[in-house]
Amino acid sequence: MTEEKKTRPSVQELPLLPLRGILVFPYMVIHLDVGRERSVSAIDQAMLQNRLIFLATQKEAQTDQPRQEEIYRVGTIAEIKQLLKLPGGTLRVLVEGLARAEILEYLETEPFMQVRAQEHEDVEIKTPAVEAQMRALLTQFEQYVKMSKKIPPETFVTVVAVEEPGRLADIVASHLTLKTLEKQRVLEALDVAERLEILTEVLTKEMEILELERKINVRVRKQMEKTQKEYYLREQIKAIQKELGDKDDRVAESEELREKIAKAKLPKEIEEKALREVDRLEKMPPMVAEATVVRNYLDWLLALPWSKQTKDRMDIDKAEQVLNEDHYGLEKPKERIIEYLAIRKLVQKMKGPILCLVGPPGVGKTSLARSIARALDRKFVRLSLGGVRDEAEIRGHRRTYIGAMPGRIIQGMRNAGSKNPLFLLDEIDKMSMDFRGDPSSALLEVLDPEQNSTFSDHFIEVPFDLSRVMFITTANGMHNIPRPLLDRMETIYIPGYTEEEKLHIATDYLIPKQIKEHGLKKDQIQISENTVRRIIREYTREAGVRNLEREIGSLCRKSARAIVKEPQKKISISSGNLPTYLGIPRYRFGLAETESQIGLATGLAWTEVGGDTLAIEVALLAGKGSLALTGKLGDVMKESAHAGMTYVRSKTKALGIAENFHQSTDVHIHVPEGAIPKDGPSAGITMATALTSALTGRAVRREVAMTGEITLRGRVLPVGGIKEKVLAAHRAGCTTVIMPADNKKDLEDVPANIRRKLRFVLVEHMDQVLPEALLEPEKVEMPEPPETIPALVEAPPLTPLAVPMEEVPGYQQS
Repeated sequence: MTEEKKTRPSVQELPLLPLRGILVFPYMVIHLDVGRERSVSAIDQAMLQNRLIFLATQKEAQTDQPRQEEIYRVGTIAEIKQLLKLPGGTLRVLVEGLARAEILEYLETEPFMQVRAQEHEDVEIKTPAVEAQMRALLTQFEQYVKMSKKIPPETFVTVVAVEEPGRLADIVASHLTLKTLEKQRVLEALDVAERLEILTEVLTKEMEILELERKINVRVRKQMEKTQKEYYLREQIKAIQKELGDKDDRVAESEELREKIAKAKLPKEIEEKALREVDRLEKMPPMVAEATVVRNYLDWLLALPWSKQTKDRMDIDKAEQVLNEDHYGLEKPKERIIEYLAIRKLVQKMKGPILCLVGPPGVGKTSLARSIARALDRKFVRLSLGGVRDEAEIRGHRRTYIGAMPGRIIQGMRNAGSKNPLFLLDEIDKMSMDFRGDPSSALLEVLDPEQNSTFSDHFIEVPFDLSRVMFITTANGMHNIPRPLLDRMETIYIPGYTEEEKLHIATDYLIPKQIKEHGLKKDQIQISENTVRRIIREYTREAGVRNLEREIGSLCRKSARAIVKEPQKKISISSGNLPTYLGIPRYRFGLAETESQIGLATGLAWTEVGGDTLAIEVALLAGKGSLALTGKLGDVMKESAHAGMTYVRSKTKALGIAENFHQSTDVHIHVPEGAIPKDGPSAGITMATALTSALTGRAVRREVAMTGEITLRGRVLPVGGIKEKVLAAHRAGCTTVIMPADNKKDLEDVPANIRRKLRFVLVEHMDQVLPEALLEPEKVEMPEPPETIPALVEAPPLTPLAVPMEEVPGYQQS
């Protein structure tokens, strides 16, 4: 080979064979499998010439047709020693590396790559420094061979016999298991001393890795020996116990579980599942993590009330008595529960109803559910859904997860201890969803009477019957409840309490409860009825009674403090001395305006905490006819204002307003309490009335409140929340309520004592609103209303305010 090397020119034109994931050093003999079309052509060309071929490695092994820049420039000139054709067109080539070379230029790329390569000869000068590097490399290579055990010892004997430094480095590099980038680094080191230094550095790093592997293997082997030893000792203990007649802990645990399963009277399918799990547990080693999971699963299976249930109280009179003891009013929910009991008395097996109690905070939704459970003599379970975002909270986690547990529904059934409890799902409108799933969709199966007899929990994995459970849900509003979920529930709306109802609740329930909770006696504190009425009017403004209870609690606290100082003292709280206990009144009772004013009308609105009044103000300014809307109004409310303006402009002649007012007058509509968002169509007729009042100079009657949606042509459309709005009007001191005629049916929900105190005007058109709402120009105040107010007044027929449609601006007859 030395003679060939001498006769070979230093620059040669050779076919190029790109290598994938492999690198050939000089003096290295290796088999290569060649299958790519260009590579096969390069081999054929080399065989036709002098069997010499240039081998260079690709930078990316995945590239099938590498370009020039994707191949390393330094490679190896090799000689093809043997060629074998394999089935499928693949060639197996035996090559021997001859010398390093560097690509000077690419001559051809098709049908194969042809390059001009510059051969680099090693300068074999053995200086003392090179000799020292060779010895250090041999010492490290010897240690590497001993530690790796992947290289046969005979290889080291062959390597020791090599005297040339460059050849020694190449042979050592060819035997190391290195990454392609590291091998290429060695190949590109043309200087022999540099090559030896790189190899010494690489060998040091490889030996550190081998030492770490050895330590890990020793540690694993010791752990395995310890486990095998423990297993052997346990088997010996089992054999000894068997000879002595003692029971193994696992066997004893399995027998105990089987006895529990037999006593639990589980359904056949559940019993078979439990017994299978016991068999699995018995075969597992006690320390295995899976054994803990199986034990936990069996505990849950046995703790659930598969066949236990309580007997319903079928005495309708007794149930009605219990409901009346706990709550005043709430006739519809009570009536629904009595109906359920009556049906249960006639039909033994009945699917549990799903009731949804909707109402403002503090009206007693949760406490009503607790009272229903007491009336039925059922177990009571409460689950708060506020803020629940994970579907697993409802359906549970699968047992493959660490720390898996059943969902809150199954947990509640276990806590109840019976299969027919009353299950309260509180705040169902406060659920949300995120990337972990949609809990409201998981509730669809729970709250569907047709599906919940086979409710599937991910942890339990067997169907559980929820059909006998009486589900009651609570919500502050229905708009946040998904429509499919709402469809599965029977909605009962609890709008709020009247002043008289609050008075009864405070007298019969809240005051005795707070006196007891504060450690007082009935004869130590006395709160008069007028005091309670003043608290309701001037210290609270709510649909429920939560703040009322807080104020009564405050009275009890202050009384308790005085009684502790003087034990014999008796506290009497009257309407006159109430401010000394609760401070100055927070609200003004009777919010109706003290006098009728121009451009100021009282509207009625619905909120989540009950009804409320809106004072809508209109001011006229000299300008160019712009319309300004303030008070943080929503889009729907702004549209109502524009609709009211259009109606007024269409009636300028009938109302006695200048026809071109919209060109010279700016109109500003404002709804006070500007920090509170307001929206909805209910203020349509109120805005139109206030606008008409400002433009005509006729004052709006101070005792009139109104609600209704307005159209462009003045029609009055029905709105919602009539009961809450009427209660708000009564609370504000209004005596007349103008409302859409289509809402007449909703007056049945208004308590009779409130209906008797108010006068209702049912209207279909804006032309019927204005005569009732506006004073005559010469009048300043309405006379005092008579003592007896007619409960219901049909709207007068259309007044002369109405004009033919032909006179409406922009009207064209089709």
